Amino acid sequence: QRGMLEDTLVVWCGEFGRTPDNGRRGGGERLGRDHNKNAMPIFLAGGGVNKGHTIGATDEIGETASEVVHPIRDFHITLLRLLGLDDNKLTYFHGGRFKQLSQTGGELIKELIG
Repeated sequence: QRGMLEDTLVVWCGEFGRTPDNGRRGGGERLGRDHNKNAMPIFLAGGGVNKGHTIGATDEIGETASEVVHPIRDFHITLLRLLGLDDNKLTYFHGGRFKQLSQTGGELIKELIG
């Protein structure tokens, strides 16, 4: 059936990025890529997302975000909006009170919305 991607949102991401090097860390013998909180790719398709856009960039080795850096809360708010949910009505309990994502610094990633 054609057109299903128009109302289906496909999200591919992890909880963190990976370091670009495959070497030792701190003089240890362990080889491999470690967790990287400074750069994380996220891919979206369909469901109201602008087609063929790249938002942001990393440095020349892919270790640190260098352009158009968005905190994860921006992604959360944008994802909720794409799913048709009102981020102002969704709350979570933290620090003894209910909070909204938009109260803690999250903003809509406008370049992403089609």
